[in-house]
Amino acid sequence: MDPGRTYDVLVAGGGNAALCAALTARAAGASVLLLESAPRHFRGGNSRHTRNLRCMHDGPSDPLTGTYPADEYWDDLQDVTGGRTNEALARMVIAGTAECRKWMAAHGVRFQPSIGGALHLAHTNAFFLGGGKALINAYYRAAARLGVDVVYDAEVRDLRIENGRFEGAVVARNGHAELVPARTFVAAAGGFQANREWLRHAWGASADNFLIRGTPYDTGRVLRALMDGGAATTGDPTQCHAVAIDARAPRFDGGIVTRVDCIPLGIVVNARGERFHDEGEDLWPKRYAVWGRLVARQPDQTAFVIFDARALGRFIPPMLPPVEAPSIRRLAAPLGLEPAALERTVMAYNAAVRPGTFDAATLDDCATAGLTPPKSHWARRIDRAPFYAYPLRPGITFTYLGVQVDERARVIWQDGRPAANVFAAGEIMAGNILGQGYLAGLGMAIGTVFGRKAGEEAARHVRN
Repeated sequence: MDPGRTYDVLVAGGGNAALCAALTARAAGASVLLLESAPRHFRGGNSRHTRNLRCMHDGPSDPLTGTYPADEYWDDLQDVTGGRTNEALARMVIAGTAECRKWMAAHGVRFQPSIGGALHLAHTNAFFLGGGKALINAYYRAAARLGVDVVYDAEVRDLRIENGRFEGAVVARNGHAELVPARTFVAAAGGFQANREWLRHAWGASADNFLIRGTPYDTGRVLRALMDGGAATTGDPTQCHAVAIDARAPRFDGGIVTRVDCIPLGIVVNARGERFHDEGEDLWPKRYAVWGRLVARQPDQTAFVIFDARALGRFIPPMLPPVEAPSIRRLAAPLGLEPAALERTVMAYNAAVRPGTFDAATLDDCATAGLTPPKSHWARRIDRAPFYAYPLRPGITFTYLGVQVDERARVIWQDGRPAANVFAAGEIMAGNILGQGYLAGLGMAIGTVFGRKAGEEAARHVRN
């Protein structure tokens, strides 16, 4: 960062959306400064924990099988959001995913062959070879080649906005703050999931039991500064990407290896040993992100997934091993559950299971009858020893409260005017598209498409 220099584009953030914006703006000829609030070894925000991108495509390609047309993508999004989405922006993202893989590959991202099995993602999601960290590292290498200036441990504390125009950012670095001027600003600094006080304001005392899947640097300072500067907001502060993760995970930065994916193959009980939701409601990529909120509503924000030997080998195991016991009664004790209560729940579930043909890859006909809540698919008796359990907590990935944007990624002010030189991409504006719910790989799709758009529009503003 050159003292006294006025960059064409200042990007706040260090993850996928920020890097896509920085690379695109620099390729268009703009001078770019990217400020990452985390230290170098923590760079990348949530993006370093990701694995894939949900892509529209009309035919098989190296990382994808079959087809995934725009209308099917849109229907899936409508399903999980319940219609709480900006259709124009959503369709812009969907269309953008059809061609973004070539751009990603040109900047060093590599994709692995399509995967099958219980994740149901072979025809919808392209997986990154090496995961999100490899993607982030590739983008930082590309940024260095192109001449993007990157500064770590640089937290944007405030924004100077005069008459709806961005003038500069107050940046804290090396123990002091300075004003960094720029001709345009791209906000790509994520949500407020690491801000415990903000989470408490939205969720109450239960937020103290939430675990944060990403780094402690996603505090929402840039979002708050935009709101204070007059940006219109969208989204519910209680809505977020929240999954059920291993309760033994660290408070921050456990990442994707702490996610528990075996819920459809067993039953989930709360601290009273009672089931509280349909574990077989729909295919896992459409429903895994509801379980964080479901667990958050339970006593002490704790739950347990119970399964038997049949489920082993059918899901990607999390980092820590499950609790194991030779009987349901003996499984209860290390979980802190009342043995008789857990036995009653499992016995009632087993009695309700009806014959069917089990198929983990489809919405099969294995269901319960006369049980509340039901299990609609993949219902098999839990009766083959040994028995297993994972303790669960809500794992918050990112929050959906964000700033409103238009199709040019311009931030919208409270009076309805689009900002002249302020753009947003990624989680900080994802609430425009995600009013609720989630689809696997959609966060990376939003960040990639809107990151590129924000960089393109910021560079265009400078040229004009």
